[in-house]
Amino acid sequence: MPPKMNIEPEPGDQTPEVGAATDVAPLGRDHGKPAHELTAEEDADGTDWGRVAGESEFKGLLASKRRFIVPATIFFVAYYFALPVLVGYAPGLMDTRVLGVNLAYLFALSQFFMAWAVAALYVRAAGGWDETARRIIERLHSSRKEK
Repeated sequence: MPPKMNIEPEPGDQTPEVGAATDVAPLGRDHGKPAHELTAEEDADGTDWGRVAGESEFKGLLASKRRFIVPATIFFVAYYFALPVLVGYAPGLMDTRVLGVNLAYLFALSQFFMAWAVAALYVRAAGGWDETARRIIERLHSSRKEK
């Protein structure tokens, strides 16, 4: 903790002692606020988001994401819960030896590879979604500049 100074506080300073642990330094910026400090009024960008949501390209982007995410999630959850279900209801099958290890252990190990494969497919698909979003954003910026 810095030593206390015997200096009179500036007018409007809310701390009783200059140099106190609660003393807050002024921001001292020469430029505008960063985006995370803007209020709702300051951050108004004037974009008609209702119009954007109604555009066919944006609807296509959402539909494309839905076509991937919903089946991928259903597959992942079904694959993940298949192990405990099979161990509980088909213990003989899961106790089958394959390469010296029972099938349940191999199935559990396969879940790691399955998760990595789903993640890789998602990253690949997301690249296309990012490109579509970039086009939509560029069109918004260009239409805003024309106004």
